[in-house]
Amino acid sequence: MKIFLLDGKDMTSRESAYRNIERNMEFPDWFGHNLDALADCLSELEPDTAVIFVNTDALKENLGNYANKVLATFRDISEEFGFRFIEKG
Repeated sequence: MKIFLLDGKDMTSRESAYRNIERNMEFPDWFGHNLDALADCLSELEPDTAVIFVNTDALKENLGNYANKVLATFRDISEEFGFRFIEKG
């Protein structure tokens, strides 16, 4: 099983959030730093993958409502494609 750990404390802006996600999840060079590109890359994850996103409260403080969109993208794509997504405030 492949496990990815993301930390909302490290994501102080949209740009830093996408850079952090791209780096930690080993996304390809074509990753476009937007919600559609995030959904595309997440849909490529194998079902035996787990994504653990910690400090989501800090993410929400830093990105406001946009954090909810990012987290919803993870939730929606994980439900559709079968990888595990775990959120911890």
